[in-house]
Amino acid sequence: MQELIARVIEYGAWLVFAATLASRIGLPVPAAPFLVVAGALGMLGQVSLAGALGAAIVASVIGDGAWFLAGRVYGYRILRLLCRISISPDSCVSQSETFIARWGGASLLAAKFLPGVSVVAPPMAGALGMSLAAFVLFEALAAFVWALLFLGLGALFSRQIEAVLDALSTTGLTAALVLVVLAGAYLALRAWRRRAFLRSVEMSRISVDELRALIDAGHEPVVIDVRSDAGRAMDARSIPGARAIELGRIAAAFADLPRDREIVLYCNCPNEASAASAARLLAERGLTRVRPLAGGLEAWVAAGQRIESPAAAVTPVPAQPL
Repeated sequence: MQELIARVIEYGAWLVFAATLASRIGLPVPAAPFLVVAGALGMLGQVSLAGALGAAIVASVIGDGAWFLAGRVYGYRILRLLCRISISPDSCVSQSETFIARWGGASLLAAKFLPGVSVVAPPMAGALGMSLAAFVLFEALAAFVWALLFLGLGALFSRQIEAVLDALSTTGLTAALVLVVLAGAYLALRAWRRRAFLRSVEMSRISVDELRALIDAGHEPVVIDVRSDAGRAMDARSIPGARAIELGRIAAAFADLPRDREIVLYCNCPNEASAASAARLLAERGLTRVRPLAGGLEAWVAAGQRIESPAAAVTPVPAQPL
């Protein structure tokens, strides 16, 4: 442990850069603790605060910039990939869509402090048409605020952190085991919350073949697209005849939905999370013939079913001030 602390002192700004870059490209590396320690060591004259701040900003722009460009090129496909590997795959896209669409460039600041959104926000901004210049400006400002906050925390509590570092340098393996246990507890908590969410949306799904059969038999099922406006802007494909009612508005639309027809809801998210949440909400209000579409829009497309795809350009994200 003493050797590790010596390396932090020797390569302070470079370690901050490496940790921040790893964090921004999606690796499970916590960058904030490096900034806090760098802030404390900076107050003790052992690390350059300006160097650590600059390193964090540059690393953030590079890492998030790569995802921004990927979002610009691949759109919703890169978002689906990210959400498959995200620790919160059922909510990362919907949360990011809400932030980006509502707050524009300013959302990049909020995303820095939201683990479930932070990696998804840059490609979302690219997919929604934010300009490169606006992205770099807002990303740099967001990275500055984020890095300055954690460096400031380290500087403010430098004496206490110095005592902690001294203690860690003498405990060696014990300290490492404590860190491993804490990390394991954090991951276990997230896994428990995810299982709880999946249990909350457990219900019967309708398959693509079953929906197709209902349509062909003339039963006229009501098909509802619960994706957000931003989600439909990125991916204009839809099931023919589907009504666009995003999850946040489904309760208000309840009174207009028929009781004597099948209601099928779909989204384009892992585990049909949004569609299942909407279906449960309608079921709790008395609609019994309501089911989410298994596999969502992607399953419909993969089955070779017809889609509607308006030739509409992606609505650019407004570059709102911080």
